[in-house]
Amino acid sequence: MSSSLILSVATFLYGLAAVLYIGGWVFKKETIGKAGTAVTAAALVGNLAGILMRWAESYAMGHGRAPLTNLYESLVFFALCVTALYLYVEYRYRNRTIGAFASPLAFLAMAYASLSPNISDRIQPLIPALKSNWLIAHVITCFLGYAGFAVAFGVSVMYFVKKRDPENKSGRLSRIPDLNVLDELTHQTVMFGFLFLSIGIITGAVWANSAWGSYWSWDPKETWSLITWFIYATLLHARLMRGWHGKRIAIISVVGFLAMLFTYFGVNLLPGLHSYAQQ
Repeated sequence: MSSSLILSVATFLYGLAAVLYIGGWVFKKETIGKAGTAVTAAALVGNLAGILMRWAESYAMGHGRAPLTNLYESLVFFALCVTALYLYVEYRYRNRTIGAFASPLAFLAMAYASLSPNISDRIQPLIPALKSNWLIAHVITCFLGYAGFAVAFGVSVMYFVKKRDPENKSGRLSRIPDLNVLDELTHQTVMFGFLFLSIGIITGAVWANSAWGSYWSWDPKETWSLITWFIYATLLHARLMRGWHGKRIAIISVVGFLAMLFTYFGVNLLPGLHSYAQQ
């Protein structure tokens, strides 16, 4: 069994989990939500197994590299990080409705990796710029940060939905956590993402100096990573120093996630040192 087949099964499971979570919320059936959690856990195991098998296949082919170096592999790892963080949030808050807003993000990442005609799942050798011991540290920390921002985005969308019924008069919306809980969860997941994005930028700078002789080159991805960092820094500053809460924090969270998406996908269309990421 190949890693591609395992990851395809994981993609299907992610899609099924998203349907179950949404169904459990819409139809107010706890058993459907529990099934969503079980399927999500199975998808996470399949996702991890696929990554490890792809790593082993790389060594068998003589490349000997971590499966984190192109767009396909990064999307697969992004889905893994989002799912792992979400399952922790579900366990911590004992609320499966969050899965209706978070699990589709993992499914979309896996589906895009598998179905996009512009993305290849072939295992290719590393280009010289990627041959560094900083590779794993940089990629893992960046994508842990991205996962935190993705979950924060899902929670922020929940906040806007819940805002329509803050007094729990609607049966479906009453299953969404209270506004103050969502506000605090947005803050916590953004802090998680901000910490790891900061580490990712630092390790990336060290890696860049090793590969290209400069810590910072104002490459498009570097520039947009910094812009994303400033947006989330503004969110944390506004909350901690200005006392912002609720809707304004949720809006900045959404804006930050859009900036993160452009950092991840949009800059790959621009010429620069990170253009290999689109391969």
